[in-house]
Amino acid sequence: MPSKQSLHKNVAIFLTCLPLAYCIEFNYPAAFNFGDSNSDTGGIYAAFGGGLNPPYGQTFNFHEPLVRFSDGRLLLDFLNSKAAERRRKYLPAEEYFEKGLYMFDIGQNDIIGRFHHISYEEVLALIPNITSIFEDGLKELYDQGARNFWIHNMGPVGCIPMNIVPFGTDPSNIDDIGCLIKQNKAAKSFNRHLLLLCKKLKDKLRDAKIIYVDVFTIKYNVTVNHSKLGFEQGIKACCGIGGPPLNYNTDLECGRTKMFNGSLRTARECDDSSVYVNWDGSHYTDAANKYTSSQILTGKYFDPPQE
Repeated sequence: MPSKQSLHKNVAIFLTCLPLAYCIEFNYPAAFNFGDSNSDTGGIYAAFGGGLNPPYGQTFNFHEPLVRFSDGRLLLDFLNSKAAERRRKYLPAEEYFEKGLYMFDIGQNDIIGRFHHISYEEVLALIPNITSIFEDGLKELYDQGARNFWIHNMGPVGCIPMNIVPFGTDPSNIDDIGCLIKQNKAAKSFNRHLLLLCKKLKDKLRDAKIIYVDVFTIKYNVTVNHSKLGFEQGIKACCGIGGPPLNYNTDLECGRTKMFNGSLRTARECDDSSVYVNWDGSHYTDAANKYTSSQILTGKYFDPPQE
């Protein structure tokens, strides 16, 4: 872990830093996000260069290179209402590192990636080690002055087309709505360990404010009850190829064109992404992210709850 001085120099590359306009009972000058592609607003491309191509970013124009894995905004953009109008890039003042909010949205790649190589039982056995590594990282941030933490749990990874395609060949592993049973059970197990860790850290780091956010429940609800919430598709990808039920193929990702089954094909976007929960088979749409953020900001899905 770098020193506070080196972190100050490199924050624009390795972290997402945005001014927070509104959060429940919070007034933080900046947010530092640690997460995978579901919450990355450009860190990976700032570090390594490149970017995405249309139709990524088609719903919301940030007037900058396409770097978000969605048709528009991510959770972090909605949690920060100023970013819905324009994104500001800046190197925060030194005091922002202590007063800022540290957000974590991790675990999905750690868990699902293991399923390609080891059994369900072996994946479960690895979870304590994964959360232990996370604990070490959070403590290092705390030791450098971080005091305010939002920790998002893992979403329903068993309801993602990218995971259903390789792991959904066994009908006994598919539930009534089409999600993977074992993969969602693994996510719930990870989340139980993460919640226990958060409670442990609250007891040990008494001057830190640690909030566990139940993203799983919110995202599972919008997947299952999508029609009641204004969506037409809960699992099927908007941008992809193959048609119902998933419209996803691992050999041809959203926006790509290549020879596919003997002809030149393009994985195209749907006509209206606002009625889809899933964007590209792996990530959520602008509309789904908006719904999820609105539920987070109610405070009902926090531990401890905040109404």
